[in-house]
Amino acid sequence: MDEQTDEALMARVAGGDRAAFGVLAERHAGAVVRLATHILRNRAEAEDVAQDALLRVWTNAPRWKPVARFRTWLTRIVVNLCLDRKRRAPWLPLDTAGEIADPRLDAATRYESDQDERRLAAAISGLPARQRAAIALTYGEGLSHADAAGILDTSVSAIETLLSRAKDNLRRALDP
Repeated sequence: MDEQTDEALMARVAGGDRAAFGVLAERHAGAVVRLATHILRNRAEAEDVAQDALLRVWTNAPRWKPVARFRTWLTRIVVNLCLDRKRRAPWLPLDTAGEIADPRLDAATRYESDQDERRLAAAISGLPARQRAAIALTYGEGLSHADAAGILDTSVSAIETLLSRAKDNLRRALDP
């Protein structure tokens, strides 16, 4: 069954085939979590979004029409769920209670080794949600501008503008 296209599996899912849904879920779960993590910057929330997205695939399967590729449709669901979460009042993460010291590395070594990564993550987190989504789709997921535009329900030129603004914002945030 793994050789079947996503669209063929989705047609079977529409008929209630749990095995076909399992193949689709296994095939796309990792990418869904990665994309949601890029946008939300929180792995736990990303996993919740992934679960919700796959639940929506199952419940909306009978109404799905193959006008777009399955992956495009699923990615759009994920992006919309992420953007909806970003619009809600933010929850304070459990991390705000404080970090448990890593016994393997001292704080100075850990700080030095992660400094660039933290600065970039902070700069990306400071971007508006649609700019983060455009960055995640094009650079994180490797989608074309056309596919990203379809997922974000906008034009290719709007994606290019979002990416340009995001890069400008990142340059300003990371400029020493």
